[in-house]
Amino acid sequence: MSVNGSTQTDFYTDRASRNPESSETTPLLGNGSVQPRTTGASFASSVFNLMNAIMGSGILGLAYAMAGTGIVGFCTLLVLVAFLAAFSLHLLLKLCDETGINSYEGLGEKALQKPGKVLVGVTILIQNIGAMSSYLFILKSELPAAICSLLGVENTGTVWYENGKLLLVMITVFVVLPLSLLPKIGFLGYTSSISFIFILYFTVVVVVKKWSIPCPLPQNGTRLRGTFEVSNSSASDCTPKLFVVSVKSAYAIPTMAFSFLCHTAILPIYCELQRPSKSKMQNISNIGIGLSFLLYFISALFGYLTFYGHVKSELLLGYDYYLLGDIMVMSVRVAILLSVLLTVPLIHFPARKAMILLLFGGRSFSWRIHIISTLIILSVVLMLAIFVPDIRTVFGIVGSTTSTCLLFIFPGIFYLKISRSSLKSVDSVGALLLVIFGVMMGVISLSTIIITWIMTP
Repeated sequence: MSVNGSTQTDFYTDRASRNPESSETTPLLGNGSVQPRTTGASFASSVFNLMNAIMGSGILGLAYAMAGTGIVGFCTLLVLVAFLAAFSLHLLLKLCDETGINSYEGLGEKALQKPGKVLVGVTILIQNIGAMSSYLFILKSELPAAICSLLGVENTGTVWYENGKLLLVMITVFVVLPLSLLPKIGFLGYTSSISFIFILYFTVVVVVKKWSIPCPLPQNGTRLRGTFEVSNSSASDCTPKLFVVSVKSAYAIPTMAFSFLCHTAILPIYCELQRPSKSKMQNISNIGIGLSFLLYFISALFGYLTFYGHVKSELLLGYDYYLLGDIMVMSVRVAILLSVLLTVPLIHFPARKAMILLLFGGRSFSWRIHIISTLIILSVVLMLAIFVPDIRTVFGIVGSTTSTCLLFIFPGIFYLKISRSSLKSVDSVGALLLVIFGVMMGVISLSTIIITWIMTP
């Protein structure tokens, strides 16, 4: 399961570092265009790579976003964010052609000198820490239920393997840490292909299981063993809402921004493309975003139509009360957990690299710095995953800050600072509007989330 592009970027970089003549680092011509070649990634594989970069843990929070905005409101916002994501990718590709720069940090340095490079590096570091936190949060919430399902027992909270925090610490120490300490973990990048299949399977399960859960939701029911209670529910709760404005609405756009972020991957994918051209890469980005939009919308829609206003902020949690022991739910839960487990160290790789570059520059490899940086980042991520009470908090904070910057604000600012286009051109006006939209949505969403925290007893 990839996280919005960060994993792909350094997977390519790692492969290139082992083979300086590989096609992933094809040089750019003096006029900024990518040098033509006959080897490299095909159109189809590039679309697949981009979709792997886009789709990640955000898909688990989109049904909750729909519950907070309504079906029509959600669809409108999702279309808007997807369109703006495609447009911002267009701006980055155009800058790549004009300047010959093929990294996000390089564009930041070109636009704003060294502060721009540092700003982008810090933003990517925070984004990756937030992404890793969301993945570990999924492990914390889903792993006990998965173990109980496999053992065929009810989660009573009295056995050690039913303690999500304890399991999370054990998994981090004995699995994530050893994999993260590897100096090169490019081989884990191949798991992204498998994780995409898991995402597709997750969507199919959400659609199928919509017909397995009754509505209105029962006030009392039976699990595999014992009883459970849920909130009072009536027939009116089974009516889908077209438009909703509530506190939940503040989490919608940040979650969508978190879900569509792939901007740190787009330029490396462009560079490895067979016979690359901007128009060809733009078509790849449009198709990748369009297909991702389709899977996002289907999973969100059917997840919402299953639970309506009772949908959980992490969709899989909603199935615990009704489908304990269900083979499809059990299998998709295990699949996502395996994907998450192997993806966390992969996301850690670029986060550590950004941290070392920011603090120590381009100095030679040092095991001491490598180990200390790894331990610091994983400690921060683990603390966030343990003490953050809800995954929507991760989506909300990270989505309204770093994701908004990487998706909307930075591409617009970089284009306005670097491009030789007229300020009255369509792209320049669009870049300005992109910046304004990103700032407005980021400030409004973050402010609403913070006010909600303050007012909630």
